[in-house]
Formats: sequence, structure tokens, C-alpha cells
Amino acid sequence: MVGIVIVSHSRKLADSVKELVEQMVKGKVKIEAVGGTSKDPNVLGTDPIMIRDAIERAYDNGVVIIGDFGSSILSARTAIGLLDNNIKGNVVIADAPLVEGAFAAAVSASVGSPLMEVKKAAEEAKKLEKLK
Repeated sequence: MVGIVIVSHSRKLADSVKELVEQMVKGKVKIEAVGGTSKDPNVLGTDPIMIRDAIERAYDNGVVIIGDFGSSILSARTAIGLLDNNIKGNVVIADAPLVEGAFAAAVSASVGSPLMEVKKAAEEAKKLEKLK
């Protein structure tokens, strides 16, 4: 099953999104939340090593990463580069809104969708945002 990694500059925000999404999919998907820095998770920031570790914990048949903005995506790209070659090819970053994208990705993963379908589900949540 595809895992989900939620990356935010705020540890509290990442944890809250994870909590919401886990309740919706009832624990059927491995979801990891990453935010803050390794020195102090209460300080805003992103840490590629923490993201790499979260990817490894969530990994099964791939991982979709959903970030809040800017450097969370840059840190996620760096984290992917730090992975073993047999894992990094099955880790993707979705261009999706944090909450809606994480929810859509987790629902798709929970029914056994493959990696690129889970990513697509997350990204389609972005299209729904434009309809508001």
C-alpha cells in the first residue's frame, strides 16, 4: 500500500492534518507527519533528514509527499535524494493542497491504488479548490 508523508513548516499543523486524515481512513494507510526542525520541533521549519526518516517509516509500495509550501517541497526533494536507490524511484511529491490533497491521497491509497493514481488523486484536489 502507498504511504503518505505530510510535510509542513509547523509540527502542530502536520500532526493535525495527519490526525484528521487517519480518522477518515481508519488506520488503513501509513501516514507520517513532519514539521519543525530537528533541534526543536516547535520552531517553524523543515528538515530533510526528518523527512527522509518519515518516508522510510511510511514506505511500503511507495510514498506520496504533500507539503504546505516553498521550502517544504525543496526539503522533500533533498530528502528523496538521500534515500536508497531502491526506494527513491517510488517516492513522488504531489502538487496538491495540504489538507484536501492528503485526504484524497489517503482515500485512494486505502483502496489499494498504485502510486501514480494516489498522486493524481491528491493533485485533483487542487482542481476542486479552484471551483470554490
